[in-house]
Amino acid sequence: MWCVYLIECRNGAWYAGITNDLPARYAAHVAGKGARYTRANPPVRLLGSRAFADRSAASKAEWAVKRLPRQRKLAWLQETADAPAGDTMAADRGTM
Repeated sequence: MWCVYLIECRNGAWYAGITNDLPARYAAHVAGKGARYTRANPPVRLLGSRAFADRSAASKAEWAVKRLPRQRKLAWLQETADAPAGDTMAADRGTM
């Protein structure tokens, strides 16, 4: 199982990524061993995550969530009850 996650960084920005081991990946970000962006802008907290069936679906969903306006990103994470895992087209349909 893969997931898309959102992290709030110290500078107030939100970072989106994918992983198949969220606790380990978040720990890597906190330790300064994650993405270049989070090394420069350390994480403050994990905002949430959303599960997907495979890496391909998670990558497509990450791309889609990065295109969303900030105020819709948290709603996207919470819509798991409305859209099946791996449904990356929800953002394109405007069902957020």
